[in-house]
Amino acid sequence: MSAPKPAPANWLLRLAVGIVAAAVIYYIISYFTRPVAFVRPVTRGKSVSWVPGTVEVKAEFDRELKSDVSGRVKSTELEIGKRVYKNEALVQIDTADVDLEIELLKNEITAAKKKVELGSTYRAAVLNSKDTLDNLERQMKAGSYPAGEFAKQQRLHQQLEQTMELDETNNELLLANWENSLRAKELEKSKMTISAPSDGVITAIFARVGDLIDRNTSIASFIATTRTVEGKLSEENFRGVKVGQKATVRFLTFGNDQYNAVITKVLPAADPATLRYSVYLDVTLPEGRVLVPGTTGEMTVILAQRDNALLIPTRALVDKYVYVLNGNKIELRKVEKGYGSMNLTEIISGLKEGELVITDQQDRFREGERVKTQIVPE
Repeated sequence: MSAPKPAPANWLLRLAVGIVAAAVIYYIISYFTRPVAFVRPVTRGKSVSWVPGTVEVKAEFDRELKSDVSGRVKSTELEIGKRVYKNEALVQIDTADVDLEIELLKNEITAAKKKVELGSTYRAAVLNSKDTLDNLERQMKAGSYPAGEFAKQQRLHQQLEQTMELDETNNELLLANWENSLRAKELEKSKMTISAPSDGVITAIFARVGDLIDRNTSIASFIATTRTVEGKLSEENFRGVKVGQKATVRFLTFGNDQYNAVITKVLPAADPATLRYSVYLDVTLPEGRVLVPGTTGEMTVILAQRDNALLIPTRALVDKYVYVLNGNKIELRKVEKGYGSMNLTEIISGLKEGELVITDQQDRFREGERVKTQIVPE
């Protein structure tokens, strides 16, 4: 007795199950072997137009401390590395000789004032001459004294008056000269106390106690504690940079930390040696951060900005194209760029908010390829 043949329906069912199983296995294998694409969604935010440049920290000034007068150093507060403050007394020059001259001048002034108070020694002679002239005038009017002789006596009296006035003027002038000499000596004495012209740190000392120094001699050098941050821009990037524009600055000493800054000065002429333009920035630093002269870094000057712009990571751009996820397939799409910064670029057309763009290793992918996605955090 022959075995019964399987029903056609059972054979078809087994075939269908096999095809489905194979398809599932193929899908699983193909899914797990798909490359992973790192993506970020298109978002909205503030776009900026910016230009790059370099920065260098400089001391506001580096100068020498000099004496305006000559003399011997009597005492000093100078010490290398010492922090000094504006108007702080640093060096004292011996004032003994000047003190003696001041005392002598004060005595001369006292004597000169006494002369001015007493008046000219000719004053008594002028008064006597006036009385005589008045008596002669009465006699002349009475006809007992010649008019010619009276005129002669009148001229002699006028000469005597002029002599008295000149003597008194000379006494006042002498007093004024002594007083001026005293002020000059007191000023000279004040210059013998040499003070710091501004806040700074002593970096070198050239004169010590007992040294005899001449006028305009360098006593020490110091560097200001205030710092300036100078930025450098190429001619192409300099266009459009103005005072008041915002910027971000990164100093190599502080790693990748970025600090807000404002352009405070713009120099209109380029350095003839480097053909680069200079700007100065006011940088906001957190408490405890100190800028050391010579520190260098990078800056980004913000020229303009727009709100509510479509933004993608700048690294997602491949020239004028981006790789966009359409479902799980890659689509190469041309876009129109707007403002851009080091991190984000504005897209004027070609993308919609929420679409996913590939941000890394774009050379691994091709259009139409299926990929798995992993969203990169901001």
